[in-house]
This record gives sequence, C-alpha cells and structure tokens, in this order.
Amino acid sequence: MWQYEKKLQYPVKIANPNPKLAQLIITQYGGPDGELGASLRYLSQRYSMPYAEVKGLLTDIGTEELAHLEMICAMVHQLTRNLSEEEIKGTPFANYFVDHTTGVYPVAASSVPWRAEYIASKGDIITDLHEDLAAEQKARTTYDNLIRMVDDPDVLDPLRFLRQRELNHYQRFGEALRLTSDRLNEKNFYSFNPSFDKHCNK
Repeated sequence: MWQYEKKLQYPVKIANPNPKLAQLIITQYGGPDGELGASLRYLSQRYSMPYAEVKGLLTDIGTEELAHLEMICAMVHQLTRNLSEEEIKGTPFANYFVDHTTGVYPVAASSVPWRAEYIASKGDIITDLHEDLAAEQKARTTYDNLIRMVDDPDVLDPLRFLRQRELNHYQRFGEALRLTSDRLNEKNFYSFNPSFDKHCNK
C-alpha cells in the first residue's frame, strides 16, 4: 500500500541547535493538533468511509501526515543534537531533558504527553469530515504560532512548507465533504405527484 523513500518529504537542514525552539516545535509531534494524532485519525477513519474516493483521500493524507511527523522529529533532533548540559540548563527544554535526554518523545510544548483521544474517530461520515476540516485549521493555526516564535531561516523554511500542506489538506477535505453530501442526497428521491400537489393547494 505504501512506498517508502528514504528521504524527507521536504528537506530539513538546521545548522544551529536551539533547545528553546525544540521545546516549541515538538508540539507538532505529540501535541493535540500535531502530526501523530492527524496521521492516526485519518488512517483510522478510512475504515468507516463508504465511498472509495474519500477512503483513498484519508489514506493519502494520513500517509502524508506520517511524512510530516518524520519532518518534525528530524527538526527536534537537529535542534537538540550535540547539546551540552550547560546549553540545556535554564531553558524550557531542561525538564524534557531530565525525562528523555534528547530522545524524540511525543509531547506538547506544554509538556503534556500525547493522548489517544487526539485521534477523534467517530464512525459517522459527516461528523468525521467536519472533524478533519477543523483539525487542519487547528494545525494551521499552530504552525502560524510557531512561525511567529521562530527567527531561524533553517527552521522557518520547513515550517512554512508544513503550514501550506495544512491548507491543501483543508481544501481536499472540503471537496470530500461536498462529494459525500451529494452522494447522501442522491438517496432522497422526490417524485412529482399532481394529485398530491392539487390537494396541498386547496
């Protein structure tokens, strides 16, 4: 089903480690609107989707979110590689370092660990697609907030790429919702009945 290329979807090449930025960016790995929850949400929802086009879309976007998760993890790793204890002390990353050293672990910027409830799979077509639209906008907002906090061009470049993908996914889910609504409305068949119409107009 998947073809894995041993390269990132978009290059991540951060020259200067920065534990403060790592503590912020990790939220898009394990935060409530991060890439881990997004990938599992879409890859779980696909099983209850009755239409092949929407099921395929959820599979494609869910798989791409795994690629985005890989990018975020690469960013966190590059921002924390080869840091000394002195460089970590006194930074927001210090608490994380005590628990995980510089291993990449799914937490939010607030240090709350990832939770399965972030997946949000309901099994209702319309409910799940509305959830997906909202999820993409929440992820886009998080990327907007991160971009406001970052001044390193090596970090900004992949963040801007990831933000743009959220917009693209939002558009695709909008198309899926229209397709699904049209398919559901096809089941509502209305026939013209002259005698009934005449009765109603009395």
